[in-house]
Amino acid sequence: MNRKLTIWVTGSSRGIGLAIAERFALDGHRVVLHCRERVSALRAQLDTLRTRGCSVMGVCGDVSSAADVSRMLSEIHAYFGPVEGLVLNAGVALPQKLLTDCTLAEISRVLEVNTLGAMLTAQAVVPDMVAKKRGSIVCISSYFGVIGGSCEVPYSASKAALGGFTRALAKELAPSGVRVNCIAPGFVPTEMNAAFDAASQDAIRRDIPLETLGRPEDIADAAQFLLLDTARFITGQVLCVDGGSSL
Repeated sequence: MNRKLTIWVTGSSRGIGLAIAERFALDGHRVVLHCRERVSALRAQLDTLRTRGCSVMGVCGDVSSAADVSRMLSEIHAYFGPVEGLVLNAGVALPQKLLTDCTLAEISRVLEVNTLGAMLTAQAVVPDMVAKKRGSIVCISSYFGVIGGSCEVPYSASKAALGGFTRALAKELAPSGVRVNCIAPGFVPTEMNAAFDAASQDAIRRDIPLETLGRPEDIADAAQFLLLDTARFITGQVLCVDGGSSL
């Protein structure tokens, strides 16, 4: 049986992040939900989980700001203690457009949140894990980080970087008993993908070898497996959960 952990899931007020946070909270873990500015949505999710007997708290801040990350971690320490499991899910995406149509500000923001944000959050949390000689980190990337996406260049690059980050950090932390893995989800209909209408989603579905779209719960299944001791002998891996889209 897996022992109960303090788990921080960044970007968890909706979509995949929320599904992951809910999975761990309902399994009895102490879970920290996070948002940058969707405070009302975060509070509503916390209230719902608490009515179901879950031990949860919320933090708000920008993961691309070292000062915000430090403040959020201090709040977690005060409420739950050290973070033992970390899911790096916070991310942003641009509307589909050619690279030549992207502004410097747009490119910078995607890289800052998706890549730098993951590094800063891990950098803040890792010392506690190393001190305890145990811990687990799961990055949420994208199948576009594996195969690349036309008109999704900044996003694809930011998510591809998480694969290299995962492998390098896994090597760095393995001697301290800390595992680092990555999930590359395929297309999952969430609020972030609201621009894709039903016809577009059906076209995407037909291109997937398994001919089905993903669900947030599919990614939560993978995160639950990789973060906990069920995957005790797995580190430095990128798991594509995409119905075969990356084949």
